[in-house]
Amino acid sequence: MENLALIDSFSEFKDDKLIDRVTLMAILEDVFRNALKKKFGDDDNFDIIINPDKGDLEIWRNRIVVADGEVEEPNQEISLSAARKIEPDFEVGEDVSEEVKLIDLGRRAILALRQNLISKIHEHDNTNIYKQFKDLIGDIYTAEVHHIRHKAVILLDDEGNEIILPKEKQIPSDFFRKGDNVRGVIENVELKGSKPGIIMSRTSPLFLEKLFEQEIPEVFDGLITVKNVVRIPGEKAKVAVDSYDDRIDPVGACVGMKGSRIHGIVRELGNENIDVINYTNNLQLYITRALSPAKVTSIKIDEENKRAEVILKPEEVSKAIGRGGHNIRLAGQLTGYEIDVFREGAEEDVELSEFSDEIDKWIIDELSKAGLDTAKSVLEQDVEDLVKRTDLEEETINEVIRILREEFEE
Repeated sequence: MENLALIDSFSEFKDDKLIDRVTLMAILEDVFRNALKKKFGDDDNFDIIINPDKGDLEIWRNRIVVADGEVEEPNQEISLSAARKIEPDFEVGEDVSEEVKLIDLGRRAILALRQNLISKIHEHDNTNIYKQFKDLIGDIYTAEVHHIRHKAVILLDDEGNEIILPKEKQIPSDFFRKGDNVRGVIENVELKGSKPGIIMSRTSPLFLEKLFEQEIPEVFDGLITVKNVVRIPGEKAKVAVDSYDDRIDPVGACVGMKGSRIHGIVRELGNENIDVINYTNNLQLYITRALSPAKVTSIKIDEENKRAEVILKPEEVSKAIGRGGHNIRLAGQLTGYEIDVFREGAEEDVELSEFSDEIDKWIIDELSKAGLDTAKSVLEQDVEDLVKRTDLEEETINEVIRILREEFEE
């Protein structure tokens, strides 16, 4: 009865963890054999009989009968007098099978056996979870916010699996409450000890690519291919798309009428600005498209050093660079080229760095972030616009403009 009670006590655990009964029995046998080795030194002469239907288990110890006083291996041999206590008609040389009860193993052994069984079931469960989520790496997954910590949000899926969304894998504008459903891509699965650590990401370019697959039927069906994705999470992204069917406009299909198709993706990513461009093998055209919305006048490409010199009209430079330099940085990542921007007629202009004796470096840096790195590029702007585009005070900007104008008046 002790064996049956032990197995039954784990039936509920088995149901909770979705371990099938046959697997549970295999784990039981392994655990019992380890207990027998510790108790008797060897388990070779033991039969463990498991009945999965009834959930019952029997342990039988097999020994050979030897004459009294000639027992050399107590685990393999039994004296004639001891054997006849089991069955009175045993003779020397015969095999004796004796049932082993749990109580025979001792109280401490039973406690250790129980703990080992729990550990083995957890290990089996964790191995299955690890394998399951290893196969899901790169896929979109949804889970519910369970706990919010300083460095991570802890999510639980429908099966109670814990998924970690680290702070650095969250979009800066993300804000979660307990019970919220969160979508992300499974980025990595690690076995920390015996417990799998499942890492979700919302900042990965792959998350944006998978959202395109999920939200745009032509991408899902393979009619449109996502060639490359680059992101500054929560700020801006560029996606290059292509189609092998000339009748399909890949950009139009992805964006939709008045942005209807891409709107859901933008909202999911915290209003991330997404530029969708047509991929092409024509490198000059590809770089031109990557710098959108700026209009490029001409391009000079150095393929050996992976650099491109781009000439633009002065009013297009700030568009090419973008807020905080985001546009030009993403264009470079998308094309794989370091992009240098030059203004038409720049030879008549003066770099702001030339004014470092009169203008503080931090002011020059602030103007450069807004795509203004020459004297004329600053002088062409309204003071009001410069205040909006930078973190500079109006008084500071007026002083900069005075210094720059003096240069050209001279």
